[in-house]
Amino acid sequence: MTKESLINSAFQNATERYAALGVDVNKAMQALQKISLSLHCWQTDDVTGFENQEAALSGGIQVTGNYPGRARTIDEVRADIMKATSYIAGNHRLSLHEIYGDFQGKKVDRDEVEPIHFQSWMDWAKENNLKLDFNSTSFSHPKSGDLTLANPDDEIRNFWIEHTKRCRWISEEMGKAQNDPCIMNLWVHDGSKEVPANRLKYRRILEQSLDEIFATEYKNMKDCIEAKLFGIGLESYTVGSYDFYLGYGAKKNKIVTLDTGHFHLTESVADKISSMLLFTPEIMLHISRPIRWDSDHVVILNDDLTDLAREIIRCEALDRIHIGLDYFDATINRIGAYVIGCRAAQKALLMALLEPAATLQQYEAEGKYFERLALQEELKSLPWTAVWDMFCLQNDVPVGEDYIASIQQYEKEVTSKR
Repeated sequence: MTKESLINSAFQNATERYAALGVDVNKAMQALQKISLSLHCWQTDDVTGFENQEAALSGGIQVTGNYPGRARTIDEVRADIMKATSYIAGNHRLSLHEIYGDFQGKKVDRDEVEPIHFQSWMDWAKENNLKLDFNSTSFSHPKSGDLTLANPDDEIRNFWIEHTKRCRWISEEMGKAQNDPCIMNLWVHDGSKEVPANRLKYRRILEQSLDEIFATEYKNMKDCIEAKLFGIGLESYTVGSYDFYLGYGAKKNKIVTLDTGHFHLTESVADKISSMLLFTPEIMLHISRPIRWDSDHVVILNDDLTDLAREIIRCEALDRIHIGLDYFDATINRIGAYVIGCRAAQKALLMALLEPAATLQQYEAEGKYFERLALQEELKSLPWTAVWDMFCLQNDVPVGEDYIASIQQYEKEVTSKR
């Protein structure tokens, strides 16, 4: 039998197996097809951007590794992104940081950036059927220091306020151009290596800065605010903590971003979903994989990811939750890292979509907890992989491990020569 025949045969068996549990496999695949992941452009070039490529990362973040083939130009970043998407089923989005502007070799400081610096990105995205999301960039700048929007120094704080206002303006223009809201994420690294003498002081300043930034209302972009547990060199105090942004988001009706690497390792980010859906309008997810700290490892199909995906589907919240990836691994082939993470996220969502939700909820309502747990365990070994293979086949992307050799070939012909 050919590989395609094997896939079709396995899929037919899987369809019948799931149907016995009341699950429509084709309906699950159709739902997965509609989910667009927001892919992070910075996986291609180690968060270097095009503002000042000689500057080292600063502001509490760090990329590990120096694998050959880092993208050095906008054209190389775009080529790598298109190569990565050729291995990922479905239509997706691209998330840009402000430092990825098309500055044409000119010095443009962050309080001077304008939509024109991203016009080529908007044109390119339209040509390639991609929607854009955006991020302000507070790190790796002479005025970053330990404090940006929470800085008591008026000159520095106003610089970053102006930068963020301009990022919202750029996002609005992106949303107009693509006729779909651009999701703009606001994250600043502000914090302290030791506990400050007055925690409230800096959080009050941050609140005031945010109020000024959000004073202008836009119709074609959506604001997200992202917390973090700590940054490197800023371990004892983070101004924009989860509690701060959750309170601000609930009070001001803003989307709160949950980065799965920005919490204590024993916290369940999945458990936060249902609570936040009650009090915030929407949720933005940045999916990462922390190991001991926010180390931004490549996303894999682990328990944390499958639990997160199940919670999204069980809450029937696909229309209120935006899913993006956020990691930067420079220890392995960067495009391979991209593809592994994206496909893992899709696999987790497919597994969740194949869950017999009605049966599980009925068991729970009837107090049949043994039956509920037993079925949940059996679901882990049901033939979801056969459905995944068919999903890839229908989308004309490599099935199984077939993408490995193709990425190796791209490395041999393209990235290894950089």
